[in-house]
Amino acid sequence: MHSIKSALAESASTLASISESALLDAEILLCQVLQKDRSHLRAWPDKQLEATQLEQFKALIEERRKGMPVAYLTGYREFWSRDFQVTPDVLIPRPDTELLIELSLQLIPSNQPVKLIDLGTGSGIIAITLAAERPHAQVIATDFSPAALEIAKRNAKHHHITNIRFQQSDWLDNVPDAQFDLIVSNPPYIAEDDSHLQEGDVRFEPQTALIAAQHGLQAIQTIVNSACSRLKTHGHLLIEHGYNQQRLVQTIFQDLHYDKVHTYQDLSGQPRVTYGQWNS
Repeated sequence: MHSIKSALAESASTLASISESALLDAEILLCQVLQKDRSHLRAWPDKQLEATQLEQFKALIEERRKGMPVAYLTGYREFWSRDFQVTPDVLIPRPDTELLIELSLQLIPSNQPVKLIDLGTGSGIIAITLAAERPHAQVIATDFSPAALEIAKRNAKHHHITNIRFQQSDWLDNVPDAQFDLIVSNPPYIAEDDSHLQEGDVRFEPQTALIAAQHGLQAIQTIVNSACSRLKTHGHLLIEHGYNQQRLVQTIFQDLHYDKVHTYQDLSGQPRVTYGQWNS
């Protein structure tokens, strides 16, 4: 038999070589098995695990040792203080993307009807969060992947979001002809030969949501170009991109005559989101 404390210590040791947060990973996975929160682990460290619980926990630890992301093992990840269902059909939400939310909320009035669209919504974290925080907004969320859209729809239902509509579309191609106050996107922006694709969680994430041609810039170029005809005058465009793409992304915006082009830094101080306003 194993106690909670001994099972965690043994598992953290097992994961130490593949995870910088080995103990946290083990705690999250044990909470998944026990259907308890982490405070339970601290309150009852000497509690003995049942044989079936220990077996399930060891199976999860083994999957994690092989590199499987914790979020895919538990089936959810927190974003903007909400839990979102995730599967290998969608990217795992990351704290850096909360910058897109912060910037969007600064641009969207809290008490006025506005139209906004999230391109490549994945699990829906951006569109659903903005719809929840701005209930007067009309939100459209697109993705070319039916599997991703299904996850996003489940997340919207889970959070009781009704001011949102989902559309299968390759960026703006199949979106009804409407003008938007805000277009926001976290598109694929990793180059095909980037060595980071062989490291960590991204090895298990959908490649189509990560990789873009033209050194990672193809999707961004497409979005910035097509947004010109879909933004209202004085409308806003926000795009997340790689830490080393600031200059190139700004050039794409400027070549298409966006105004007030500016890049914002993420929590780590890296250039992460570029903004432009459409005034033509």
